[in-house]
Amino acid sequence: MQESRILSNYPLLLGRLWSKRKVAYWGHGKNFQSDAPTGLREKWKNFLLRRVDWWFAYTQTTVSILRDAQYPLEQITCLDNAIDNEGFVKDLAAVSDAHLSQLQRDLDVSPGALVGLFCGSLYVDKRLHYMVEAADRIHAAMPSFRLIVIGDGPGASVVKDAANKRPWLKMVGVRKGFEKAAYFRLASVVFNPGAVGLHVIDAFCAGIPMATTSDARHGPEFAYLEDGINGLAVAGNAREYADRIMQIWEDRVVYDRMCATAAQSAKRYTLTNMVTQFADGVEKCLGQ
Repeated sequence: MQESRILSNYPLLLGRLWSKRKVAYWGHGKNFQSDAPTGLREKWKNFLLRRVDWWFAYTQTTVSILRDAQYPLEQITCLDNAIDNEGFVKDLAAVSDAHLSQLQRDLDVSPGALVGLFCGSLYVDKRLHYMVEAADRIHAAMPSFRLIVIGDGPGASVVKDAANKRPWLKMVGVRKGFEKAAYFRLASVVFNPGAVGLHVIDAFCAGIPMATTSDARHGPEFAYLEDGINGLAVAGNAREYADRIMQIWEDRVVYDRMCATAAQSAKRYTLTNMVTQFADGVEKCLGQ
């Protein structure tokens, strides 16, 4: 792994001076959540970027970082980093219409209503206040709108306080497996105005768009989300975020197309494809 603090990396890097052993990095290219992106740690990480024989880049964002650092493109394998979602896909398929109908009644969701879903850890980089403000704006325009929040974390009090004053905002805590899948089946849009990571693939598997912001401190998997294609990456404040979500919801042709593209994206970003690309990269590296 490309981690400057992993001391075992340094003997391997130094060994390249006299050994024929191939050394490769697997990593992001930089720390996307760094509080000091121009600090010494990031400068050191950048210095070491070109000191390996091969790169296994998380996503195309990492490829761009390496290209800017003048690392040879022919020595890069883009992995399209993913996780095993087969279990989640099976859980989604197992949710019956009867179960969905009961969930709608439990959460007071009207048929055909816009349902937003947040699923993940609750912390500052998720822009929780921003999400609540955007949800307020949507509910003011669409009283049938509901926002469901799955998860927990240090920022949970923000959502709990908001839910106590808003009967249409439902905080359900941590949910996994079939229970988590049922909420995704009920949802229309995944709300995630803050940092996007691997969980974008959950939205793709459910065949619904994720709505985020373009300037959050995203992980490299943000590269999978294409604004207006399989999700939304809004540049602007909570009002603009709310407006974009309502616009795609009210234009059923656009919304249905985005859902279909999200489902197609789920077929690309899979563990199987990542492993295949990794094996191909290993062969190319050794065959140099």
